[in-house]
Amino acid sequence: MSFFEDFGLSQQLLIILLIDLGIATLLLTLMRFILGWSANVNTQKELAEKDNFAFGISTAGAVAALGIVLTGAITGEAASSYTAEAIGLLSYGIVGIVLIKLGRFIHDKIALNQFNKNEQIISGNLSVAIVDAGAVIATAIIIRATLLWVEDLSLNTFIAIFSSFIIAQLMLVLLTRWRENRYQKRNQGQGLQQALIQGNTALALRHAGYMIAMGLSFNAASHFIEYVPDAYVSNLLAWLVFSIIMLVALSILQFIVKATVLAKINRSAEVELQHNVGLAAIEVAISFSVAMILTALMA
Repeated sequence: MSFFEDFGLSQQLLIILLIDLGIATLLLTLMRFILGWSANVNTQKELAEKDNFAFGISTAGAVAALGIVLTGAITGEAASSYTAEAIGLLSYGIVGIVLIKLGRFIHDKIALNQFNKNEQIISGNLSVAIVDAGAVIATAIIIRATLLWVEDLSLNTFIAIFSSFIIAQLMLVLLTRWRENRYQKRNQGQGLQQALIQGNTALALRHAGYMIAMGLSFNAASHFIEYVPDAYVSNLLAWLVFSIIMLVALSILQFIVKATVLAKINRSAEVELQHNVGLAAIEVAISFSVAMILTALMA
């Protein structure tokens, strides 16, 4: 072990590293098959035989989301024992899988309630798959922020995680409804969800960017909200208030920066009518940049 010890790695840390990697690999693999089971399809056939890009994007979003959640559970500090390390990561991983599945269900039934998401993805609709991946990644980012905010492993921890999860879903629904309202005003009453069904990939990419940026901006909450294990109501209200403030601040800053960076370009016409994926990608980059800068300033 002298080679590893030269780099400051003890035998205990190496064993914990192997435990964490092993459990993470198991959970990520499990996520793939859970997605296939829930959609009632064979994942191997969809990904390798049918070359269903939409299913691949949706699966990638869920796998990335679980990975993001796990990074909130792996702190880099060794647990009191190997068993405690394994139980802790496995517990957070299972909770992460459950919340990711529950979040997708809520998003499908409430936010995107005008079509059957699974049917659209199985039929190869890339636009719906992109939005699905964006929503689940945004939820995972917020769950990760909560994991870094809470302390130890107890019932209070999971109540706090679930509270932030509920707020995250509420914000995703509000963001979707707000974007829908703006889209209808610009497009003579036509709906955003119908545009997704019709395959507007640029619109889907932009909307996914908004959702992920919102999730990123909420990371700052852990720096402002004090974690009180048994203060269930105050914790929930604190996340709600902070989430609304961050959503408003992020929206205003995004509008200002996009209007400046993309001056003299009719962004709505390019993305919504001409399906300009390149311009939508730039908007996503701006959304990410604003959210990351806002988070860094508040941290």
